[in-house]
Amino acid sequence: METIIRSAWLRRSGVFWVGLALIISSLFAWSVPSSAAPRSTRTRSGRWIEVNLSSQRLYAWQNGRRIYSIRISSGKRRTPTRVGTYAIQRKYRYKTMRGRGYVAPNVPYTMFYSGGYAIHGAYWHNRFGTPVSHGCINLPVSQARKLYNWAGSGTRVVIRR
Repeated sequence: METIIRSAWLRRSGVFWVGLALIISSLFAWSVPSSAAPRSTRTRSGRWIEVNLSSQRLYAWQNGRRIYSIRISSGKRRTPTRVGTYAIQRKYRYKTMRGRGYVAPNVPYTMFYSGGYAIHGAYWHNRFGTPVSHGCINLPVSQARKLYNWAGSGTRVVIRR
């Protein structure tokens, strides 16, 4: 049986120290939360997702190593994908998505990262590599399933041009 011990944030001499999570099981393991990683996304520890709108690609990173590279479809010029740093807030195996002029029932592997913006599978088109969405990040369904199973709530999402 695993016992999880988490230490709190400590303030010392004007510097915040991030607590470590100690997981005690048959193997002893120390892990540093991704929030403790350096600001540079290239050296970040843990799991995070990078979306490059210029190349229309999504990259999944784990402990500084790229483990997935997937062609995407981001938002069209009239309905652009927002640039910034976010975190996955909610995950749904299937979710009906609605917006101005569209209803998409049973959208698979939906992960919301900012309000109504999400990374999700798209069964209604095969134009990956081209901006065609209403602002979300569209993936082929099989790739969305892999990413959905890999990323947890709180996983950092960095979207850049």
